[in-house]
Amino acid sequence: MSTHFLHTEADLDKALAQLLIADPRFQAVLEKSGRPSLRRRPAGFAGLCAIVVSQQLSTASAGAIWGRLAAAFDPFHHEPIRKARSDKLARIGLSRPKIKTMKTLSASVAKGDIDFAALGSMEADDAHNALTALHGIGPWTADIYLLFCLGHADAWPAGDLALQEAARMAFALRKRPTAKQMIALGERWRPWRGVAAHLLWAYYRAIKKRDAVPVAPTTPPKSPTRKKRNGGADGRRA
Repeated sequence: MSTHFLHTEADLDKALAQLLIADPRFQAVLEKSGRPSLRRRPAGFAGLCAIVVSQQLSTASAGAIWGRLAAAFDPFHHEPIRKARSDKLARIGLSRPKIKTMKTLSASVAKGDIDFAALGSMEADDAHNALTALHGIGPWTADIYLLFCLGHADAWPAGDLALQEAARMAFALRKRPTAKQMIALGERWRPWRGVAAHLLWAYYRAIKKRDAVPVAPTTPPKSPTRKKRNGGADGRRA
């Protein structure tokens, strides 16, 4: 299966056309939501840490904490974070679990356990597995990174609560689907599941009349099709 990325607005338009072919039901979703925005964040260590900071926080709170963190460690690099005192990070506003995640992540980068550049050429599931193999990085964090920092067209944050609710409304489901059900639902949309996520978040925003920021699950989902991994920080402890 080819690996596709959403680097430009033209990439998104082409991917949307392919998604509509794969599942014509999205035509009604698109008519209601309008064309989704291509929202991108910086990649690499800083981008992943920013997602860790955002877990289980409002956009405003996460932005304030990240602003203080980026100002205290400028330029933002894994080595200063690895050496930083935990009490300094706590004063900035990070919870104990997030401090542990960021420090273990910085140590993993220092040891070469993760190659951020290589993630950009992997298929979605392989990149997901590489990230969740790191202590403290759970499925939601991995998929949000792949989607927003790398622009991976097939990243699928099945455990995202806003995405689950959008799918319930869009497809007239009786109940909000579980992460396991979302994984099954998304199989039809490969290799454009990330495009489906963008479109469903836009649909959520149109229906609910509020911004559809990704919402981490309180308990990380277990994927039946992926290897068992060590615990992540996706809202479980933060």
